[in-house]
Amino acid sequence: MLKHMSYLDNIPSAPGKFKMDKSPYVHNKLRWHSSLMKLTFWSFIFLALIFIFFYRSPSPNPLPQDPSRRSLGTYNWGGPAWEKRVRSSARIRSHDGISVLVTGAAGFVGTHVSTALKRRGDGVLGLDNFNDYYDPSLKRARQALLDRSGVFIVEGDINDSTLLSKLFEVVAFTHVMHLAAQAGVRYALENPGSYVHSNIAGLVSLLEACKSANPQPAIVWASSSSVYGLNSKVPFSEKDRTDQPASLYAATKKAGEEIAHTYNHIYGLSLTALRFFTVYGPWGRPDMAYFFFTRDILKGKTISIFEAANHGTVARDFTYIDDIVKGCLAALDTAEKSTGSGGKKKGPAQFRIYNLGNTSPVPVSDLVSILERLLKVNAKRKVIKLPQNGDVRFTHANISLAQRELGYKPSTDLQTGLKKFVRWYLSYYSGEKKAAG
Repeated sequence: MLKHMSYLDNIPSAPGKFKMDKSPYVHNKLRWHSSLMKLTFWSFIFLALIFIFFYRSPSPNPLPQDPSRRSLGTYNWGGPAWEKRVRSSARIRSHDGISVLVTGAAGFVGTHVSTALKRRGDGVLGLDNFNDYYDPSLKRARQALLDRSGVFIVEGDINDSTLLSKLFEVVAFTHVMHLAAQAGVRYALENPGSYVHSNIAGLVSLLEACKSANPQPAIVWASSSSVYGLNSKVPFSEKDRTDQPASLYAATKKAGEEIAHTYNHIYGLSLTALRFFTVYGPWGRPDMAYFFFTRDILKGKTISIFEAANHGTVARDFTYIDDIVKGCLAALDTAEKSTGSGGKKKGPAQFRIYNLGNTSPVPVSDLVSILERLLKVNAKRKVIKLPQNGDVRFTHANISLAQRELGYKPSTDLQTGLKKFVRWYLSYYSGEKKAAG
């Protein structure tokens, strides 16, 4: 089902319906009423957060002199030249191609997915706010890479409903690949509001634009393996419980899945959620362990390696970016059309959830050993207890559903993937130093 593709190491590369388990019937009325009260309480809290961070978000700045231009914060857009670039970037250039709006296009996965889509002749338009959660210069370098590939990234926020409406007015997108999000588990301790603003309010804003669009696009979006939280059953299956999040990030991603189901049910939006498992590779995120371990090993700094209780192993199902992109493209290619029009549902619409992982968890200590061999530098290790700040002991994906319905088949082991990452890292940062010199 998937097309074979091959890519250079230092540029982005391409790469059933979900049925919830039925809970046992609870006969005890007291417990039933208690559960109902809890559900009502948390629903109220959830709606309050939506109100605070979505409906009370900063309003757009006063209009510039040109009435065709708009702004949100420091973002400016609009005008004939801008619209021309948008249309050109989103133009389909293959016989059976699709036109895709990629949010978070300057991000790690967004850059790779955008490049893969453009390479096969699809129309691609990016949207990104270039925030400073991590070094914006890396995002700008990705933007330059996409620009050379013919992908234009609109600078703006997914909470800007006026901008989203304009984009759907200018281009009749067939699909949306929603990758914009506030990532990271530990950052929620510093800035919890950013997770609600991006992962909940931002998702609602996007879905509102999609349900009002004519035609409505099919939507594929990034959920996370973090939704499995404290689940101890392995490997993680789409049928497992996801009501025990261990972090605010996980909670917002789980909330996103429930919100998506609501828009699917009410408005007929075709929605597919992809639960990514620890994605790594060239052009990755600096806040990920494999990335900052590489940086610190080369600088001779001590790296902290987490250890679970009773000297237990901490492991992750590391998944190489090429495999993730193949899964994303397969999800887009198999997505059915939305069934609504003008914000009204015409019939049942597709709703799917898939795990995209590698199915081979690797201890973090082994990850460090591989990096030592590739970098030819011994790491200064410090073993510390796994903190209770949102990190979980292990992740392990059951990908049988994605294999069966998407033809998803990861093919890159950690040794091979890290070799490609290290090659890119050394090339990218050595070039940066030369430019600075």
